[in-house]
Amino acid sequence: MHKYFDLNQRVFVFDDNQQNNENSNQEEASTDDKLDEIEKTGSVTTNGKYVIHCLTIIGQIEGHFILPSDNKTTKYEHVIPQIVAVEEDDRIDGLLILLNTQGGDVEAGLAIAELLAGIKKPTVSLVLGGGHSIGVPLAVAAKKSFIAKSASMTVHPVRMTGLTLGVPQTFEYFHRMQERINNFVADNSNIHSDRYNELAMNTGELVMDVGTILEGDDAVKEGLIDEVGNLSDALECLYSMIDKEKSKK
Repeated sequence: MHKYFDLNQRVFVFDDNQQNNENSNQEEASTDDKLDEIEKTGSVTTNGKYVIHCLTIIGQIEGHFILPSDNKTTKYEHVIPQIVAVEEDDRIDGLLILLNTQGGDVEAGLAIAELLAGIKKPTVSLVLGGGHSIGVPLAVAAKKSFIAKSASMTVHPVRMTGLTLGVPQTFEYFHRMQERINNFVADNSNIHSDRYNELAMNTGELVMDVGTILEGDDAVKEGLIDEVGNLSDALECLYSMIDKEKSKK
């Protein structure tokens, strides 16, 4: 039992068991909140050595049109506010981005990638399984990028589903869109835009498509990704970056 006296000399008695129960209930509520956050947004903020926000980008990047309910999607209207919150929240020290995506809406993907590239806080990306199509700019947008040895990345030109007009303006639009992607990737990685375009336009590798598949080591050799690594490598790198940032303050 603990007691203390207030200014009016009234005695307040606290039961240790009651206090422990309250702490336990708060911890359970915090765990439930984190589980809800993971279920709704696919992301979570962890409090280990440093406070890290983990952002997962999976399935297809959903843009201006809602994809069928049986598709695994990453909704850009969910991701964009999270990125802004990470940058603005002083309690969060860094951002870990986990990718296993087949691509999706080009403009939505580029919008997310531009936001990630503009974050001042330490950011690290890790490609798991695949980082295909518009997933490539998302992977290179972080300050440091990793790819699992078994993962792969498909580099291919922009394509469009649905009705298109067979006029020169359509092809000019595709060309300009591809240039935007090429320039972004080149600006945020160690690959030249001409080499990236060469990989995208490769006709000698894919049977039913145009482009190139780069596995973990190949992606690093091309300068697309910084290192081959796993989760512990990515976290260690992120912690090191945070240490450097804190030492400057």
